[in-house]
Amino acid sequence: MLPLQELTRKNVRSLTPYSCARDDFKGRNAKVFLDANENPYNAPYNRYPDPLQQELKAKLSVVKGVRPERIFLGNGSDEAIDLIYRVFCEPRIDNVVAIAPTYGMYRVAADINDVEYRAVPLHEDFSLDSDALLAAVDTRTKVVWLCSPNNPTGNALEREAVERVLLSFHGIVVVDEAYSDFNDYRPFRADLDRFPNLIVLNTFSKLWASAAIRLGMAFASEEIVGLLNKVKYPYNVNDLTTQAAIKLLADLQHINLWRATLLKERSHLLPAIAELPICKAVYSSDANFFLARITGADFVYQYLVNNGIVVRNRSNVELCADCLRITIGTPEENNALLGALRRFGH
Repeated sequence: MLPLQELTRKNVRSLTPYSCARDDFKGRNAKVFLDANENPYNAPYNRYPDPLQQELKAKLSVVKGVRPERIFLGNGSDEAIDLIYRVFCEPRIDNVVAIAPTYGMYRVAADINDVEYRAVPLHEDFSLDSDALLAAVDTRTKVVWLCSPNNPTGNALEREAVERVLLSFHGIVVVDEAYSDFNDYRPFRADLDRFPNLIVLNTFSKLWASAAIRLGMAFASEEIVGLLNKVKYPYNVNDLTTQAAIKLLADLQHINLWRATLLKERSHLLPAIAELPICKAVYSSDANFFLARITGADFVYQYLVNNGIVVRNRSNVELCADCLRITIGTPEENNALLGALRRFGH
């Protein structure tokens, strides 16, 4: 890895971050707060939230096995994605490299930040072509984006191929593990000590069933987390979100039950879809969704919409012609989907 100072934008290196007066009194038992121009009424909502979410990070650390100082929390994973561009990529000068197809926000955030985005196709079986990926890198490449399990393909990338990128590329490698809770592979967040250039993304939107609270996680070295905290808005995670997450972390038994139910449904739904006459292929999944190649996917998609069932049409995405991406729902929702598809054309 190149020295972090060399990878970081010059203006970010010299940036003096915003700080509130209360930062100077950490650990003290203050009872009267007259520093932040808050309204003294309507407690607890009248006070600004903890800008570093320390209580939540302490509880999350136990569940994720990552020290609190290596955890960044943001307004969804999309905030962390945007901040990575803002910290490391000089607009109109630097570039990033990503796989294709993959999660669309990597490209959107690149376009917003005016950073060149280089997409490298996966193999036909959606496996990672690490040689092609590394060949796309040059001296101005600051970040490589890898989503595993990948969206929309559903497969986890081969660890050996990902590690080759981590060891060969001297910039930042982001492994987005938004869907890693739906498989039993070793998460890359467990390898932060091995790879100082690694940032691992995770989210409360998937297994934790809390997309509405908008809470994303980034796991990285303390130095990288410090840079993200330096650039983020001061109170980027509100207290309602923080308290909802703390409540979820105290109910792991319920979360594990959701996980077991979704994995069971996945094991039933994929072969059932594969048996349909209109289905040309169902791709194995390590996530809570799967990709199916369907004859006349555009017509089938519209048919499902007309029957009140919404899936994602990925036919216009590279390597995904005639493909629908289908999320694993409740047993009742999955049965409704199957019933509608079995009636299609009759």
